[in-house]
Amino acid sequence: MYNRNNFHKHTFCLFQQVDNSELSNLKLSYKSNSGSEYYFTEVGVFRKSNHWGRAANCRWRLIPNSEYKNQKEIIGFANWTDFYPNNETEKLFYIEIDWDKEEVHFNHKNNPNYNNQVVRNAADTAKRIKEIKEVLQSNSWAKYLNLDDFEAKKRKILSDLMNTTETFVNLKSKLK
Repeated sequence: MYNRNNFHKHTFCLFQQVDNSELSNLKLSYKSNSGSEYYFTEVGVFRKSNHWGRAANCRWRLIPNSEYKNQKEIIGFANWTDFYPNNETEKLFYIEIDWDKEEVHFNHKNNPNYNNQVVRNAADTAKRIKEIKEVLQSNSWAKYLNLDDFEAKKRKILSDLMNTTETFVNLKSKLK
């Protein structure tokens, strides 16, 4: 179980953005060298910061309430139970696509929403997310493919990229 003494050591966590008023009755517990502020409670931690993603040896992602821009100070909250172990070598991460927003994210296999998706180590997850973004953000990946129902094929390759370990090149060749 993670707590105020160990949450910052090799962890993955999704913080939910909260309103500034959440800190009004709390006393600052710790301020990092990078300027992030931490407010500890019995059930979790508030983090006030202008940078999210990689924090030292951790991967902490902010789930924003609205449009978020890095370098803007935001307050996030996470329960102690929301922290999971993180390292570079173990297969800990699975990929999720928000089909409506056409966004891709990764999550931890210890997350309660995990449903036997393919898990990868950090490097393989980052590489696969890059490939998924290429498909989501442009049509250049299909340049030499003759696709009759482009949107259906795009969704198929995205699903395969998310749910298999097969290479992007092999998946594209199967679309021909």
